[in-house]
Amino acid sequence: MSERATSPSAGRQPPDPFEVTLWRALAVFRLATLAYATILVARNFNSYDQPLVGWAVIAVMGAWSAFTVWAYARPSARTWPLLAADLAVTAACLLSSRWVVGPDELSRGMATLPVTWMACPVLAVAVARGRRWGTAVAVAMGACDLGVRGQLNQAAFTGTVIMVLAAIAVGHVARLAADLHQRLQNAAELEAANRERERLARGIHDSVLQVLALVQRRGAELGGEAAELGRLAGNQEVALRALVSPGATASVPAGLVDLRMLVGRFASADVSLAAPATGVWLPARVADEIVAAVGSALDNARRHGGAGVKAWVLVEDESDAVTVTVRDDGPGIPAGRLEQAAKEGRLGLAQSIRGRIRDLGGTTNITTAPGEGTAIELRLARITHPLSPPAPLP
Repeated sequence: MSERATSPSAGRQPPDPFEVTLWRALAVFRLATLAYATILVARNFNSYDQPLVGWAVIAVMGAWSAFTVWAYARPSARTWPLLAADLAVTAACLLSSRWVVGPDELSRGMATLPVTWMACPVLAVAVARGRRWGTAVAVAMGACDLGVRGQLNQAAFTGTVIMVLAAIAVGHVARLAADLHQRLQNAAELEAANRERERLARGIHDSVLQVLALVQRRGAELGGEAAELGRLAGNQEVALRALVSPGATASVPAGLVDLRMLVGRFASADVSLAAPATGVWLPARVADEIVAAVGSALDNARRHGGAGVKAWVLVEDESDAVTVTVRDDGPGIPAGRLEQAAKEGRLGLAQSIRGRIRDLGGTTNITTAPGEGTAIELRLARITHPLSPPAPLP
C-alpha cells in the first residue's frame, strides 16, 4: 500500500485512536527533549560565545513547543503549513548554535542548542505524511546539523542516522495504524449493513414472501391464467429471496447459481424447506437438473399421497458433495412396486429422478416402506468445472 497523501485524521474521517495516541506521545517527547536541552544550556552556557542569546533560543523553543502541542492536538491543523513552520523554526534554532555556542566548542563535541529536540518535526512529518516524507525531513535536518558542526566524522553522522531510523519506524507504525483503523471502520459499516439487511429480510419474509408463495400455490391449484400468475409470483419470490439472503452481499461466483434459491420455489404450506445459511453454488445446468429431480419427487408424493401429504426438502452442503433429501409422510412405496412400474414402461421415478442424477455423476438412494412415507436422497460430488451435457437416456 502506498504512503498516505494526506493525514487520515485531517477532518475527512473519524479520528484514529491510535494516531491520536501517537500525537500525544510526540507532545510528551517534545517537552521532554526541551527539558533536556534546557538542562544542557544551564550546564554549558558559560562556555558559549553568546550565552544570553542561548537562553533566548531556549525561550523560543519553549514557546514554539507550547504552540505545537496545542496545534497538533487539532486534526485539522496537521497540514503542510504547520509541518513546514515546525521544520523552519527547528532548523533556525539548530543553525543558531554555530553563532551562540561557537565553532570551537562544537568542534570539541559540545552539543547544539536543540540537541534531541531537533527530531520533533521529523517525527511529526512521519506521523502525518508517512515514512518517506519523514525520512526526507530527517535527512534535511541532519544536513543542518552537519553544517553547524562544520566537520564530517562518525559522531556527526550519529544524530542523522538515529533520526532517519526513527522516521522510518514511526512512519511505518502510523501507516499500519491508519490501515487497521480503515479496516475496522469498513468492518463496522459492513456489520451495520448486514444487520439492516437482516431486519429488512425478516419483515419481507413475514409479509411479501408469504403472499407470493400463497399466490403461487393458489394459482397452480386454479389453473389457466391464474396458473401463469402463480408462476410469475414464484419467480419473483425466488428473486426476492436471493436479494435478502445472508449471502446476497457477497460476490456471486461466475457461472454458478445458488441451489437454495432454486429449491426455495417449492416451499409452501405443505412443503418445508431447510437449507444452509450460506449459498450452495453449483453450475446452472447441474442445479436445474437437481431442481427438476426434486420437483418430480414432490409430484410423486402428491400423486400417490393425496392433497394432504406433507413433504420436507433438506439441502446439505458438504465439503466434497451436495445432498438434497426429499421426504414425505405419504403411504410409502410397496416392496417391488418400482421394479413392476419399470416393467410396465412407467419410468417416472427411474428417468425423472434417478436418470437425471446418474447423468450428473451422482447417486440416488430411496428409502421407503408401506405406511412410513418415502425418503429420496440425491447426492452429487462437487467438481471444479461445469459438467458436459448429459448422455442421452437409453
